[in-house]
Amino acid sequence: MSLISYIIRRLVAMIPVLFGALTLTFILSRLMPGDPILAFLPEGKPNPELHAYWEHKLGLDQPIIIQYFRYLGDLFTGNWGLSVSIARGGMVWDLIMTRLPRTVDIALFSVIISSFIGIKTGIISATHRNKTKDAVFRGMSLIGVAIPVFFLGMLLQFLLGYQLGLFPTTGFKTYEYVDPKYVTGFRIIDALLSGELYMVPDYVWHLVLPVFCLSFISLAGIVRQTRSSMLEVLEQDYIRTARAKGCEEKDVINTHAKKNAMIPTVTVIGLNLAGLLAGAVLTETTFNLKGVGQLLVRAIVTSDYWVLNALVFFFAIIFVVANLAVDILYGVLDPRIRY
Repeated sequence: MSLISYIIRRLVAMIPVLFGALTLTFILSRLMPGDPILAFLPEGKPNPELHAYWEHKLGLDQPIIIQYFRYLGDLFTGNWGLSVSIARGGMVWDLIMTRLPRTVDIALFSVIISSFIGIKTGIISATHRNKTKDAVFRGMSLIGVAIPVFFLGMLLQFLLGYQLGLFPTTGFKTYEYVDPKYVTGFRIIDALLSGELYMVPDYVWHLVLPVFCLSFISLAGIVRQTRSSMLEVLEQDYIRTARAKGCEEKDVINTHAKKNAMIPTVTVIGLNLAGLLAGAVLTETTFNLKGVGQLLVRAIVTSDYWVLNALVFFFAIIFVVANLAVDILYGVLDPRIRY
């Protein structure tokens, strides 16, 4: 089977997964307590006539099966609906695209840092098995696996923010600064394009704590997986043959063992990236970053069905695409894999 045929088959297989996630979320969202129209109406005395008007306009007075097919029709014609209680009538797609760049920023920075350090650390831990370095790195990875991300975030805020005053504890920019002219939605790029270079270090400085928080949590899994894979590869016959031929140990590790040990690690990294892009909910809420993770929390609290359904559908797309990309990357790392 060719790679193109494999990709087509996987794309076709994604369709029921996406429909399943969308259908389940739609049904559960309609069963949630709360009324999104009440959040949309002006505060004060309830207005039954105005409530009935918006209920009819939004189709909430229809049977759930009609609402479902109506929503599907809108979704696949490019209309992701209106955000009733959060954006108060704004388009859901525009709302998600406004929040997404902030999540992408912390996700990419976190994955790059955790992958680089995690792979290096995992290899060192495997090549120094049961020695001091191995014990230290394994202990740190256990801490990363065990500690809740929100607790680590609050700990960083208290120690490095409130006590030492080294880093800002919340937000993504200094309050007095005005956002650069919107071009791409990514704050660093927009600041560079608009010539407002002073905003770049300010934005990066605000990202230090949340990125460190996410990186440390992701790092733990990468270290453990890399160490485990490397130990298994180092026991293979071709590694012993390379050593018997007189290859230097660094060449044995970097040339013969490292690439073959990366396949399980790539899976962990790919799923980490997908999870972070799908919204680092607790981290964004802890540091008030106003990304898609925090948007998901607000959609649940305010019963904004349209935002909630769109976000889950969007997250499902990210996960299935990330899984496909990881499977394709297997063939790059190991030429023996054929599709």
